[in-house]
Amino acid sequence: MSDVPHSQVGWLGTGRMGSMLVRRLLGAGIDVVVYNRTKARAEPLAADGAKLADGAVDVAATPVVFVMVGTSENLLEAILGPAGLLAGELAPSVVVDLSTVSVEASAQVRAGLAERGTRFLAAPAMGNPRVAAAGKLTFAVSGPPEAAAEIRPYLDVLGAGASYVGPGEVARTVKLCHNLLLGSVMQSLTEVTVLAEKAGVTRQAFLACINSSVMGSMFTRYKSPALVNLDYHATFTSELLRKDFDLGLAAARAHEVPMPVASLVHQLVQSLVGNGFGQQDFATLIELQARASGLQLVSENAVVPDGLDPPAAGDGPPGSGVPPRSDRGSRDRGSGSGDPDAAGRAGAPAGRSGRAPRRGRAVSPDVPQRDGHQLRGGHAHLRRRRLGLEHFFRLLRLPLPRPRRLLRHRGLLSGGRS
Repeated sequence: MSDVPHSQVGWLGTGRMGSMLVRRLLGAGIDVVVYNRTKARAEPLAADGAKLADGAVDVAATPVVFVMVGTSENLLEAILGPAGLLAGELAPSVVVDLSTVSVEASAQVRAGLAERGTRFLAAPAMGNPRVAAAGKLTFAVSGPPEAAAEIRPYLDVLGAGASYVGPGEVARTVKLCHNLLLGSVMQSLTEVTVLAEKAGVTRQAFLACINSSVMGSMFTRYKSPALVNLDYHATFTSELLRKDFDLGLAAARAHEVPMPVASLVHQLVQSLVGNGFGQQDFATLIELQARASGLQLVSENAVVPDGLDPPAAGDGPPGSGVPPRSDRGSRDRGSGSGDPDAAGRAGAPAGRSGRAPRRGRAVSPDVPQRDGHQLRGGHAHLRRRRLGLEHFFRLLRLPLPRPRRLLRHRGLLSGGRS
């Protein structure tokens, strides 16, 4: 069993994400008492070893209770409702809420729990069930720091790391900012993907290129299969994203922060719901973008890695489309010997000291030389130096010399007229 302070914990809410996280605790040897409002959704967990409770109040006997629900109203009902966690005489030591809810609802629950002597941590999870299954969820945590330290071992079992961001409800704002960025990035990704496809590039090829570039991320990689194969099986529904945009823009209004890009994406997400995509994954943003662009999308039926499985040694970045090392041919270094420096050494002329030029650099007859040495990388390097000197003269407001005079000034050319 993992190094956790208590061998048994409680859990409220066993939706897609909640069920996945309960299984991670069970897999670590931790006993979990679970309750879900719709009992049928919790029953599959019994086969994995979870103990099913008849009500939220029956979970209160456990020292630590985790909560994963869909809305602020669900959280209030689960904790403070007439049949909620605090409806009986018992109360847990710590309640950890992993949901995405409003700051106001979170503060109300904190106050209600404090009256019973229960500490409360806001620890919204960042990721989806597939990310959770891979053990790569992260958490933003706020509340009493000693409680955060106490439950940290559980969060290490549930995901890949937790960031303590401060007291009270500040983790709620962090998560709302995260999801505002999530929706905005997804919209931008669909726009450029549709542009590339209309220009003749397959979605698979385009996204493989993006994922192997500096712009690639865990998010772009694990959304690539949905965008390529038009698989909109929900990992995060459009309705839930709309809810988070509602909360995030309300927070922006409360703090007088303009959000022009997020406000536009909010309306696009609303369009998703209005067009019947509310219960499908928010990757359906690509459908709206394609319609607006006069493009009929067709699944490419391609095998696309989502980047969540660890790559084999020597493979390229996940989702990059780079073949495994075993499939790659040897690189041609200009010599059949396999020595990367052989091309630079073979036939290189000696300089003033009798030494060959720097290893790995072949000498070209088309590149300016002085005493048998190339002039610092050839014409391109000379051009860069000239531009730098021109900038220097302009800063000093001096007359700008002609190019050959500049080169002679740096000792790169000698003789001849300027």
